[in-house]
Amino acid sequence: MDEQSGEPQDFIRICPEKLSTEEVSELVVSPSCGAVSIFVGTTRNNFDGKKVVHLEYEAYVPMAEAEIKKILTDIRQKWPSVQHMAVYHRLGLVPITEASVIIAISSPHRDDSLEAVKFCINTLKTTVPIWKKEVYEKEDASWKENKECFWRKQEDK
Repeated sequence: MDEQSGEPQDFIRICPEKLSTEEVSELVVSPSCGAVSIFVGTTRNNFDGKKVVHLEYEAYVPMAEAEIKKILTDIRQKWPSVQHMAVYHRLGLVPITEASVIIAISSPHRDDSLEAVKFCINTLKTTVPIWKKEVYEKEDASWKENKECFWRKQEDK
């Protein structure tokens, strides 16, 4: 990050490596901001009474990155005080308790960064082409579509 210029920066990473909350949060720290809001989405061990062993994520990375950039542009329009933003999403196998997605946003005051983080994760789930497969202990794996998914809403029309 360019501490000298103070220019707002966006960080997007879609990768198979384990994600670090500390690394992502450090990207958005700014001397002009009193708030860093973070969302960490982790793999839980159950879904609908079934034991989940792990999740697997796939994505069309160039399109996913472009969609995330659109979300960050929208955030800058809705919350102009937002300084730095980072969206990291993991691909491949994600074990129980590990992070699938980390979003960090800084702003001078907490309300803007908290609202922007919530907007970011909700919009990401509806528009970004990242697909999740749940692998269960005793049942066949299942590809999951987010309830909020943009494509599902279009099919329902």
